[in-house]
Amino acid sequence: MTRALDPERLARAYVSTVTQGPSRAVEQLIASRGVIDAAATMRTGDVPKAVWDRISARAHLDSAAQSLDMVAALDGRLVIPSDEEWPAWRFLGFDRQDGAPDKRDAGAPFALWVVGSASIAASSERAVAVVGTRAATSYGEHVTAEIAGDLAVDGWTVVSGGAYGIDGAAHRAALGVGGCTVAVLACGVDRAYPAGHERLLRRVSESGAVISEYPPGTHPARYRFLARNRVVAALSDGVVVVEAGWRSGARNTASWARSLGRPVMAVPGPVTSASSTGCHRMIREGEARLVTGARDIAAEVGVIGTGAGDDDAQDALFGRDLDRLPATPARVLDAFPASGARSVQELSVDSGVTVSAVRSALVVLEIEGHAGRDESGWFRIGGL
Repeated sequence: MTRALDPERLARAYVSTVTQGPSRAVEQLIASRGVIDAAATMRTGDVPKAVWDRISARAHLDSAAQSLDMVAALDGRLVIPSDEEWPAWRFLGFDRQDGAPDKRDAGAPFALWVVGSASIAASSERAVAVVGTRAATSYGEHVTAEIAGDLAVDGWTVVSGGAYGIDGAAHRAALGVGGCTVAVLACGVDRAYPAGHERLLRRVSESGAVISEYPPGTHPARYRFLARNRVVAALSDGVVVVEAGWRSGARNTASWARSLGRPVMAVPGPVTSASSTGCHRMIREGEARLVTGARDIAAEVGVIGTGAGDDDAQDALFGRDLDRLPATPARVLDAFPASGARSVQELSVDSGVTVSAVRSALVVLEIEGHAGRDESGWFRIGGL
């Protein structure tokens, strides 16, 4: 059996097709029964009511094999959680989405349809999202080009949504300096949306990646753009909003970044510009930090080529890593003693976090270099 037609991949392709975006109910079904069994019961309708309400209109669309053939014809692939390039730690923040009503049903993608040479896990290891209005001004496009270009030169992946305006300027700037850029679509990867960006998206796929949680053939829709924004935020170390109107969709991406524990930054514009009112509002209300270039962004999300000495750079990076930890891992880290090891259960009691959430948090802390484990349990790495 080929990689493309293994049962788990077929099941994930089916779930992606019938669910059309995130669903906590479907996520819980998969967690309890496994994706292969879950997909089989979804086909027959033998599922909880919350799941059936979500999938009933599409449950009969068993087009997984055809969708896999379509993405393969594009030299693409379906990336699933068991693949090495699945960005698992990037999606851990979705485990704690139980606050705002518009985020309660939004979990990690069930799969990612990908066209492009870049590994999703590797390209998102050091990434910044640059987003903004479609109706960008010449000022906005100029600032975007400088920011995205400088970030890409310093080795950051530039993540955006492939749209007109700021998104397109960010992708082009990264490509212009030979950097890596990732475009997250709100439609199938076989569709160039907007149509005027067909060539741009093709260039993105040549050195980076074009990705979507929706199978080939899926049309863009407003709710898919809103769901897409959470993936843009999740794949990044921080989100930079260059230009945004009062009700810009970029502010939704920024909201997701805050919810996932990512720093949010905004570029100020002329006080007379309607295209910058959203940025000014976020800065004024404390929703975003004011930045004017790549150096400011580095101060929020990590160290790039600032000319700092090695010791200074390491100290600065360590401090920022702690600052940008999501809330649950940070809370678990605070429960560690200065010396000695603790069990998962002890950390749960000391932090007030459930055992399952502690286990997820420890994965993040281990990857980030803040915690390790041996036969005696988990211990803290580094100072307080």
